[in-house]
Amino acid sequence: MEMAGGKFGDSITELRQTFRSGRTRSFAWRQDQLQAILELMNEKEQECFQALHQDLGKSNLDAYKDEIGLIKKSTDYVLNHLKDWMAPKKAGIPLLFFPAKGEIMPEPYGLVLIISAWNFPINLTFEPLLGAIAAGNTVIIKPSELAPACSSFLANTIPQYLDSKAIKVVEGGVDISEQLLQQKWDKIFFTGSPRVGRIIMSEAAKHLTPVTLELGGKCPTIFDFRTMSSNLKAAIRRVASGKWGSCVGQACLAVDYLLVEEKSASSLIDLLKRTIKHFYGENSRGTCRVANKCHYNRLCCLLKDPRVADSIILGGSVDEENLYIEPTVLLNPPRDAEVMTDEIFGPILPIITLNNIQESIEIINSMPKPLAIYAFTEDEALKNRILTETSSGSVIFNDVVINFLCDELP
Repeated sequence: MEMAGGKFGDSITELRQTFRSGRTRSFAWRQDQLQAILELMNEKEQECFQALHQDLGKSNLDAYKDEIGLIKKSTDYVLNHLKDWMAPKKAGIPLLFFPAKGEIMPEPYGLVLIISAWNFPINLTFEPLLGAIAAGNTVIIKPSELAPACSSFLANTIPQYLDSKAIKVVEGGVDISEQLLQQKWDKIFFTGSPRVGRIIMSEAAKHLTPVTLELGGKCPTIFDFRTMSSNLKAAIRRVASGKWGSCVGQACLAVDYLLVEEKSASSLIDLLKRTIKHFYGENSRGTCRVANKCHYNRLCCLLKDPRVADSIILGGSVDEENLYIEPTVLLNPPRDAEVMTDEIFGPILPIITLNNIQESIEIINSMPKPLAIYAFTEDEALKNRILTETSSGSVIFNDVVINFLCDELP
């Protein structure tokens, strides 16, 4: 459904009336909507596959692994915990007030705006939607215009399964997003870039609206080659899958750059080359494509920097017609190059060599806090230094991205 700005008022009024009626607060309503999402995922799986392939070139396997399967898993988790989340929690109060009792009662915000992303356009729409429904809110969803087939899929299917008086989808470009942000919301959830996140925070501040921002960052991988000899093959495979398996690096938790001691770099690079060939074929065409022309051009510009071009040791070829960039490895690009200062969000992996792996702490701390730090090491002292001397959203030892699958972790 595409709405002109003038129609927002009627829809917002309807959604607020639905919320005030109390209909979304019941356990039955929340449970019905969550079960309807499972039905949607099961019955519209093929259409979802087609939309993801059209927008991102995802195979059915990648589409299920990264999107549909995760939504089903998350929905089951929410259904299993819904009653407990809704129940009031006892809270202690001073003895002075005996026999009074204290309780903390969970309550919904009200009307929620979800602005979803283009890189995982199905998953990153339904994940926040699950939370909004579980909490008893009404919702407007704004899918990304940069994934048009998925946006159309969401706009056409969600009204067929979910309560249309409580959950609506609004399609459109940047102008529609800007008009939506002029409205008053009770909560905004946004997944995307820090640049757009700043705009959303600024607009939300006008109404003192609480905001959840899920933004990107440069996630480093520390590779302590010396201590990984017994698990080297598995470690290299995990690095490769964490870089090119996550929508060819178009994921906020994807490996962004790798730190390794100089004396081990050539061996690591050789193993990485063989792993890429094994995973993605002789010409590496077994990967997804870049989502759109804008991001394709941005990634090409990173590689066209003469100093960066000189550091390419693997890949680098591009196909503008098909928005394809070959898995590309850089060795010691300049630290002040854009590829090392901004989130890459694509199939380019810089490798930075160090005299000693302990130096990785200083490099990580010289950059903005990452969403995740991945460290392949069996050195307990190094692990402890990473945990105590760096700050990030999460730290994962000897694996990558799996924190996304852990429901009990933030």
